[in-house]
Amino acid sequence: MYQSNSIRQCLWVMAAVRERGRITLRELGEKWVADGMGNTLHRSAFNRCRDKIFQMFGLMIECDEQHRYYVANPQEMDERSIESWLLSTMTVNTALADSAQVKERIVLESVPEGEQYLPLIIRAIKHNRRLHLRYQRFGCEVTEKTVEPYVLKLWGRRWYLLVFTGRHMATYSLDRLLSLEMTEETFRMPADFSAEQYFGEFYGVLTDETVPLEDVVVRAYGKTAHYLRTLPLHPSQRVVEATEEWTDYGLRLRPTADFVGELLKYDDGVEVLQPASLRLKICEKLDLMVNRY
Repeated sequence: MYQSNSIRQCLWVMAAVRERGRITLRELGEKWVADGMGNTLHRSAFNRCRDKIFQMFGLMIECDEQHRYYVANPQEMDERSIESWLLSTMTVNTALADSAQVKERIVLESVPEGEQYLPLIIRAIKHNRRLHLRYQRFGCEVTEKTVEPYVLKLWGRRWYLLVFTGRHMATYSLDRLLSLEMTEETFRMPADFSAEQYFGEFYGVLTDETVPLEDVVVRAYGKTAHYLRTLPLHPSQRVVEATEEWTDYGLRLRPTADFVGELLKYDDGVEVLQPASLRLKICEKLDLMVNRY
């Protein structure tokens, strides 16, 4: 992704203000020069950055009585918001662009496939237009459908599209799309639909509503307890009990196959305590794995 110099400057201003908490224009100017951004940070350029930061991310940089600048509404950068994701992506992109001389010492994950469809899908979502797609699931025949695009979700290095087929909700991975066209047909988005609420009861992208909503307790041992504390399995995660050897985490969600797979990823670092049905499902998976070996 190419970024203009003005966007690079805006990202620098925002990072500098957030890092210091409160900072004067003079201090910003000194840091500007020290970081090699230019010879002088003019007030007019700073004000243009403030305006663009508000337009792109909704963050308001205000000035207090001591003439120090600060972010007045940090709550706007919720960690799950698109603005937060955009800021993170653009900041990383700028950092990488400035590190070409050490590129052999930076290792990245592969870019998610299906990105070529993103502009078309976003336009369809924006204008509530139906999409006609050709799709092939692994090991299945090619299918064609006209669907109503509801939500785009990035998960596990893949982009997914949540749609309404006319009968039920379905999720499609963009890397398995064979073709995609935007139709002239429009649809009405349900006024009470919330993407966050819809996915809130699930882990990942598998949204099987036949799986009951459960109170899950997972015991994490040793270092795994620290990993789960710093990177929770689910927004509902909370500490139930903790000792020096283990920590019990409580969650409320529908334990679909995505969640089972995530738990298995931690090997013997986690143990499902409840519900019994999920514990049994984990045991059955482990038996299958043992028999395969």
